[in-house]
Amino acid sequence: MAYLRDLPLDAIVITGDITDHGTVQEYELAASELTADIPVLMLPGNHDDRGAFRKVLLGADGDQPINETRLIGSATFALCDSSIPGSPRGLLADETIAWLDGVLADGEGPAVVCLHHPPVKLHSELVDELRLTEPGKFAALIARHPRVAAILCGHAHTAAVSTFAGRPVLVAPGIASRLRLPWASTEQLTWNNTLDFSGPLTVAFHVLDDDYQLTTHYLPVPRSATADQR
Repeated sequence: MAYLRDLPLDAIVITGDITDHGTVQEYELAASELTADIPVLMLPGNHDDRGAFRKVLLGADGDQPINETRLIGSATFALCDSSIPGSPRGLLADETIAWLDGVLADGEGPAVVCLHHPPVKLHSELVDELRLTEPGKFAALIARHPRVAAILCGHAHTAAVSTFAGRPVLVAPGIASRLRLPWASTEQLTWNNTLDFSGPLTVAFHVLDDDYQLTTHYLPVPRSATADQR
């Protein structure tokens, strides 16, 4: 965050897993750290707890899906809750699909849809078991709305690019660990060894033009910036 605060950005998007265990104490720490002079957009992941997330970060109560809309310049950011309480898998509930359909129909300008779980296979057997389930309704919705420039997600701990319903899907890298891919290892990957905690911190920089063209750069955080924080 110290590195990002010094850059000429319009917003910072964090696509879920704000905490590890979903405790109030973790959210209080997150609230103190995830701050900047620009908007910091956050949505829940499978490690989050809706009640604690909403209480600490939003000052509200309830356990329904946490869906928010933020306008950054002329671009609409639709922050969708794909978490399933008690499960690591993802799902966009019917109420979230209906909400997102309304958001995309009512607004103008480019829209970026953000959620935690990738809606596509990433060809890692372990991660693909936990991707977004029932993606058909989501695909049909995206196809109906040409203003959607891209889909941003996280969850997989790897910088990846794919397509879904004819739009780019951009998966954020993990900042605590990175995914070890099966074709880059001779080991049988399990949940105990599939994440590599020794790699560099990496972030994605998205540049959205007025013509809905999105360009993404995946760059490591400079070593000097991470060393200063230790």
